[in-house]
Amino acid sequence: MNFKIFNSVSVHYLFMMSTILLFVGCKENKKQESTDISENAAIGRSPNEIIPFFQHWNLILGDGSNVGQAIDYENKNFFYTASDDQGDWVVFKTPNAGNTHGTSNNTRTELAQLKKWTPMTDATMKATLKVMNVSTTGDARVASTYSVVVGQIHSADGHENEPLKIFYKKFPGHEKGSVFWHYEINTAGDDNSKRWDYSYPIWGYDFSVVGTDENTYPPEPVDGIALGEEFTYEVVIKEGMMYLTFTSEGHETKKFTKNLISSEYANRSDMPEQTKKLFVPIGQDGLERKEAYTGEGLFFKLGTYNQTNGKDPKINKVWCSGAETHGGDLQKQYADGNYAEVWFKSADITISDDAISNAGYFEANDGLSTKTVYPNEVILFMDKFKILLGDGKEVEDITQFEHKDFFFTVIDGTRRWVVYKTPNSGVTSKNSSNTRTELHEKREWLPEEGGKLTGTCKVMQVSISGDARVAASYSTVVGQIHSGEGHENEPLKIFYKKFPGHTKGSVFWNYEINPVGDDNSGRWEHSYAVWGNDMSVIGKGKSDFPAEPKNGIELGEEFSYEVNVYKGIMYLTFKSENHETKTFTKNLISSEYVKKSDFPEQMKQLFAPIGQDAVERATAYSGELNYFKQGAYNQTNGKNPEANMVWFSGAETYGGDIAKQYENGCYTEVWFREATVGQGTPPK
Repeated sequence: MNFKIFNSVSVHYLFMMSTILLFVGCKENKKQESTDISENAAIGRSPNEIIPFFQHWNLILGDGSNVGQAIDYENKNFFYTASDDQGDWVVFKTPNAGNTHGTSNNTRTELAQLKKWTPMTDATMKATLKVMNVSTTGDARVASTYSVVVGQIHSADGHENEPLKIFYKKFPGHEKGSVFWHYEINTAGDDNSKRWDYSYPIWGYDFSVVGTDENTYPPEPVDGIALGEEFTYEVVIKEGMMYLTFTSEGHETKKFTKNLISSEYANRSDMPEQTKKLFVPIGQDGLERKEAYTGEGLFFKLGTYNQTNGKDPKINKVWCSGAETHGGDLQKQYADGNYAEVWFKSADITISDDAISNAGYFEANDGLSTKTVYPNEVILFMDKFKILLGDGKEVEDITQFEHKDFFFTVIDGTRRWVVYKTPNSGVTSKNSSNTRTELHEKREWLPEEGGKLTGTCKVMQVSISGDARVAASYSTVVGQIHSGEGHENEPLKIFYKKFPGHTKGSVFWNYEINPVGDDNSGRWEHSYAVWGNDMSVIGKGKSDFPAEPKNGIELGEEFSYEVNVYKGIMYLTFKSENHETKTFTKNLISSEYVKKSDFPEQMKQLFAPIGQDAVERATAYSGELNYFKQGAYNQTNGKNPEANMVWFSGAETYGGDIAKQYENGCYTEVWFREATVGQGTPPK
């Protein structure tokens, strides 16, 4: 009897246990296949079981993908659960570099609200969290380095700016970091590139406290928040006002109020000192529309929005951190601390029934970072030009054309630019020793008829190798007038040049004479300094550089030029913020160099020693068809300087291997954000 009961119970028990194990195993296998769970997610609960509000959001991952509503969803690399002695948490994690979402330079693992609402609508978001990691590398002078945004309000309309960003930032070696929040202005007009943020400290510093150099940090904040230390924020929107409350055990509770429908930055005199210090030097000095964010659809975001990226600080000294990214390798970034990680214990939102669908924002921004934006979509005159690339390829129709090695578009944090890039050595045009990625105007015009070319650019790179005694070393041409007849010389070349080790370089322009007769070998150029030195300022030895120019232009510093040829006279205007505007006039149809006694001292110093000492025909370029060129015409090449101490730079070329030249700084790169071409106009 007892034996039978034992067998019956045993069979029943074994059947029940095998069924449970089979069910659990099937469920676990299914979950692994569909969600790719992290080993850290050992608590057996999905994020939605810890914070049950994911039906209100789309989840954007650190690889740029929109996975939709994260109900019963986990991902081992970006979004999962963890547990410690303080409870269960939802983890948001994202690297310094990878694919991103929308037009941002920064990766995120972040929730974005499915509905939007106006500032006049009641809305609330509250969260309790702790930041577990910020990037271990970056440039301390860049304000966004070592920081992460843990909550936002984002606009879905207009410029899609952000009236709220809640930051955590901690410098390497510090125990405590800072919590602060930002208001980004809603820029007046159509141009949003001049937008800026104002930063309010909560615990520790605000955003504007930076290091004195790349690896020198400010003192640790006395009242800061340590990694792993909990804090809570609450954001309440009511009748156009934003009310913020920040709490953390052992710290003073902080409260703030901000008007979202009436600007305090609508006039130039309203601009705060913090903005003048941080944003004005990089050209972000816009005014806000008087009604601020009135009428725009806003929505909450929550998670980990990494503010540290691998972009070169010379691109943007507020937002581009120059951090380690291991070429975008996710696991290598995670292995050595180059990521942001934030754990949320609780979070919730409430919104009015008046909120409407935010689908338009996702339709506009999903996959945007992987979509091709052609240069012609940024600068709309590409139908007027053809292009010669740094590998010698000529392309006639560039209206729907890009090339990732030479000619493409980028975003610098505020606007999109067209990039022209070319190595020290490659295939070039028939009459030049230098490579170029450069536009060639299709229309040709006589100096008497005229033409106009404008450009707003910044030089991002010139070769770091060369011979300092050679005038052309370390330089690039960013705009030209070229003759299409006769000797095919160049009445205008606009240069940028910077010696290695210098912060500032020089902008200058050259006029090349149009020699008398058939022999063009004696041609020479006269160089005019704009900011910094002219072309004739060279080193005494191969690696002996002259003094750095005091009024020069840095790599990444924006400047603009206008070339206006009208009735045979060339009028040049050069502008750059915080630099004196310079203007020049040059007659293109009547020479000032028809006799050797007319030769300038500069020419005698630079060109006469190499036998280039011709006189110019009296009518200069009169009657010759000309055309404009614009882009990056690299003046640094690998040819032996002993053959020509003006133009042959002796630079490193790695046997013409373009990839190696790019890896080792032996190239030039120029970015343009605006440019026009057309008929010459009467000078003002």
